[in-house]
Amino acid sequence: MIVNMGILDDLEAARKASSLTQAELAERAGVNRMTVGRLEAGLDPRLSTLQELARALGLELMLVPRELRPAIDDFVRAGGRLVAQPAGVGAPQSVVDLLVVPAPAPGKPR
Repeated sequence: MIVNMGILDDLEAARKASSLTQAELAERAGVNRMTVGRLEAGLDPRLSTLQELARALGLELMLVPRELRPAIDDFVRAGGRLVAQPAGVGAPQSVVDLLVVPAPAPGKPR
């Protein structure tokens, strides 16, 4: 059975962005290389396999209402900036920037 490729494409893109071969991802996830190849081809993936591959890539699987997907994609592409937040020098800090805790000065406790 061939399934919807959205999540499978996302996992394959994440693997490639991490410069991992199918064999390397398979080893990290505790599955065989053929399982990764079949999954990337859209052939009958199991949810448990998707979860293990996502975990090995440092990702979480998450169900998102279909109507929110475009806004979430925009948010991710914007690097964590608020949806519809203008880019550029005058823009407020992104959520990601606000979450970064500065390192203490040498010799000073946190």
